Order: sequence, then structure tokens, then C-alpha cells
Amino acid sequence: MRFFEDIEIGAQREFGSFTFTADDIKRFAAQFDPQRFHLDEEEGRKSLFGGLAASGWHVAAVCMKLLVADGKRLTAEAVARGEKVAVWGPSPGFRELRWIKPVLAGDTIHFSSVVETKRTSEKRPEWGIVQARNTGTNQRGEVVFSFLATAFVPRRGDG
Repeated sequence: MRFFEDIEIGAQREFGSFTFTADDIKRFAAQFDPQRFHLDEEEGRKSLFGGLAASGWHVAAVCMKLLVADGKRLTAEAVARGEKVAVWGPSPGFRELRWIKPVLAGDTIHFSSVVETKRTSEKRPEWGIVQARNTGTNQRGEVVFSFLATAFVPRRGDG
């Protein structure tokens, strides 16, 4: 992972895609979001979604899984090149979570992130705060999911 000083506003990162199968949708829904349109094809068809729809929380969980996996991949590549790797801090939260269009069984969602803002933390000057817009786009090029994430990112010096 990169240090605060190495991150540029506008930098984009593609970090993976996932195809939501009917079985995946039902399995997640049964455990975490047991609403009728997530559990049964016919109920999904009769709903506003028009088909078996993935829970928005399922879409968000897949996004997080792919984001973390890509971060691990980038870290391993940097270590292999002999680079010093920044260990990011926790996230103080996110905003503007939106489920824009339904994700239906068979949809493949491609996830990406764009850095929108960055600033030095006032209380912890050894850290920067980065905000990035994370989105999911379906195979038709439609944005279906979006949120603004915030993360603590270490600075190279001690502030």
C-alpha cells in the first residue's frame, strides 16, 4: 500500500469483478438479509426489481472482499520489489452509500475506486486522511453501487 504523499487526487484503481449467481444471492440473503425478493426467483420477478436481486449488503460485502484482496496483492508486489510498504490505519467510516440499480442473478459487477480528497489529520499529523469514491458497474456499463470511503493513511515522516 502507498504512503499518503504518493496518493494523487483523481487516481483510479480497478480492483476486481464478481458475478452474482442465484445460489450466492440466496445463500447470503438466508443468513443476512432474508427478504422475499432475495430468496425466491418468483418473488423477485413480482417485485420492483423484476428478478432475483442481490442484497445491497451482499454487493457491499463483495466490494470490501475484492478491495482487501487487491490491497494484499499490491502489497505483495511492492514487497517483492523491495519497496517499503505503508500499513494503513482503520477507516473512520463512510458516507453516501447508494444502491443505485438492482443487481440481479447473473449480473457481473466491476468494482473501482477514485481518490476524491486528501488532507493531513489535524489531531494525528503522522497520518493523512484520504476519501475515495468506490463504485460497482454492471456488464451494461451502469453504475449500480457507490459509497464514499474514508481511510487513515500513514505519512512518510512523523508530521
